[in-house]
Amino acid sequence: MTAMMNDSHDERLNLLQQALNDDEDVCGSDGTLCRFPEMLLSPYWMPGVGFVVCEKGCFYFSVNGHSFVAKAGETVFIPSHSTFQIIKWSEGFAYQLLFYHIAPIREMLGSSVLAMQIRNTLSPGICDVWATGEEQTLCHYVKLMGCYPKQFHNAYEDHEQKLLLMALTYKLCAIFSRRLAQSEVEIGHRQEIFFHLLQLVRQYYGSERSVSFYADKLCLSPKYLSSLTKEIAGKTVQEIIFQAVVKRSIFLMKNSNKTIQQIADELNFPNLSAFGTFFKKQTGFSPRNYRTKE
Repeated sequence: MTAMMNDSHDERLNLLQQALNDDEDVCGSDGTLCRFPEMLLSPYWMPGVGFVVCEKGCFYFSVNGHSFVAKAGETVFIPSHSTFQIIKWSEGFAYQLLFYHIAPIREMLGSSVLAMQIRNTLSPGICDVWATGEEQTLCHYVKLMGCYPKQFHNAYEDHEQKLLLMALTYKLCAIFSRRLAQSEVEIGHRQEIFFHLLQLVRQYYGSERSVSFYADKLCLSPKYLSSLTKEIAGKTVQEIIFQAVVKRSIFLMKNSNKTIQQIADELNFPNLSAFGTFFKKQTGFSPRNYRTKE
């Protein structure tokens, strides 16, 4: 029996390693593991959302070069677009893990999920480690996500998985929302303005890219809005707008059969050359080269 359990553990560990290596949309432990895959022992770039539930013992890790420790009963929430690396773990250690990309369900989520955006705004790039009280529920999601085959031949299963990921995302938002309330973090008027700006950008980025347009919508001067945004997010209004345009461009390149010209038209660029110049300035790649690379 012990040998069978060890075989199952090693098989799931290898599958997790392969999923991380292939940058799959969903990478999970499918239950409890007592070792980390080799991929995470070196700096690993987090393209999506990730959490690790520490069930026993403790483990040490770094996020963006900052060191942390997670103990039994705590959950690590890893911010997207950060570098995550396992340093070491204790004897008798056990954990469950799930990393997943938001892109496949972004259109389904729309603009209703704000709790994690609030958290990222107030503490961008910061790793959270705490006992949420929801560790058992999160582990249940990890196990559920492990029930799906690697290749989907059934459209119903594909959609079911996306709905489950969406439910998990709402659960994470609920956890962060309570965290904010427990920490008595007050979102003042300036933060409210910033969140309204984010909503406006999501609504109009495809056609409106001037700071003055958004300032007018918020009944503010462009100078004040730019100063407020830089203070809260560390980015200018223009950078936030351009980031939204780039994300949508990449989403269309990776998840549709639209030509580069059609993508440029959808995003209201005057011509293909203007879109190419913009995209290369933001990403370092031409649209065609980026799509080929992907």
